[in-house]
Amino acid sequence: MILVVALLAAWLWLDGPWQWVVVGAAALVELAETYFWWWLSHRRQPAVGVETLVGRRAAVVVACDPEGQVRVAGELWRARALEPAAAGAEVEVVAVEGLSLVVRPCA
Repeated sequence: MILVVALLAAWLWLDGPWQWVVVGAAALVELAETYFWWWLSHRRQPAVGVETLVGRRAAVVVACDPEGQVRVAGELWRARALEPAAAGAEVEVVAVEGLSLVVRPCA
């Protein structure tokens, strides 16, 4: 927006080298603002999707021997355990296979 105002000011009111100075300064401000907003929106990786569950801890709801159910991030998931896990045990999500999780007991 500032670039448009600077272009109008340079065209209507300013003479000589001031036209280029004002337009150049406005262009630099626009570039800096664009970079700032790009940087702000890319500060961290998006945290959405089932891939974000890998590495999280879950509570076993239905015993996993080898298949059962776990609750992770407030959601109930079908799970396949690498080692048997009793109901109430804490497990770690190792991988996501389709709509089920691969888990192992926490150490």
